[in-house]
Formats: sequence, C-alpha cells, structure tokens
Amino acid sequence: MERQPITREGHEKLQAEIRHLESVVLPEINERLADARAEGDLKENAEYHGQREQQGLAQAKINQLKTRLASCYIVDKADMPKGVVTFGSTVTVKDLKWDDEESYEFVGPGEEDYDCEPMKILTSSPLAKAMEGKKVGERVSVETPQGLRELEIVDIKDFQ
Repeated sequence: MERQPITREGHEKLQAEIRHLESVVLPEINERLADARAEGDLKENAEYHGQREQQGLAQAKINQLKTRLASCYIVDKADMPKGVVTFGSTVTVKDLKWDDEESYEFVGPGEEDYDCEPMKILTSSPLAKAMEGKKVGERVSVETPQGLRELEIVDIKDFQ
C-alpha cells in the first residue's frame, strides 16, 4: 500500500477517534451486550444480535482507522516545496471549458472535507495526482466522472 502524507493534526484526529471508539463506544456496546445476554435464550434475542452487529461494526471501524494510520507519514510543513502543487497546497484552477474557477486543498486521509471552501480532497485523488508538481500557468487534463476536464492552475497557496 502506498504511504500517504498527513498533517500532525490529522494524525491526532484519527488517533482520537480510535481512542473514543475503543474507550467509550465499545465498552457501552459490551455493557448492552451483557444486559441482552442476561435475558436468556440467545437464539431469539433480537437485542443480543443487534448489539453483536454493532460490536462488529465498531471493531471494523477501529481496524479501518488503524490501517489508515499505518499507511500514513506525518509531514513537516517546513519541508514542503514552495510554488508547486504538493500535499497541503491550496490550488485555484480555472476550468477552460466553462471559464469558472474552483479551489482545492490537498490533504491526507481523515482530513478530506467535500463541503467546505476550499474543498479538501485527498492527495491520492486523480485530480491531485494530475496537478502534483505543477506551477502557476500550467495546464492539466483530468478524467472525472463527468468526463475529461481541462484545467489551468491560476494560484497556489503553499502549505500553511
């Protein structure tokens, strides 16, 4: 698996989510599971089976987050190149077909947010990979679900 960059804050956020799941969510589920088990016959005990399912889902989420963390490395902002698109850059692009501008911040796992401005997208996304290493004025072509997009980089704000 390819290792992905992440900020210290993003790394701590993922660790906090794991701690919360392990120290709060799982113990609550285990308590409800014990209560359901105490009710008797487990074959027809819907509460018991529901809690077992919740326990499995919580454990799967913990495993997913731990795997995500294991595939990341923390990036020092001071070591990032300036003036080129890279992890942590906020890039403004102009769509050459529609003549509109959009901004993206390239982030690591757990830091993505598609509902904010600028939109935070993963460095492993096709859009980020196409722009990586490019400078202001350069053009890129990116295949998206909506078709081929031709973009020109109009601004780069370095990792802050």
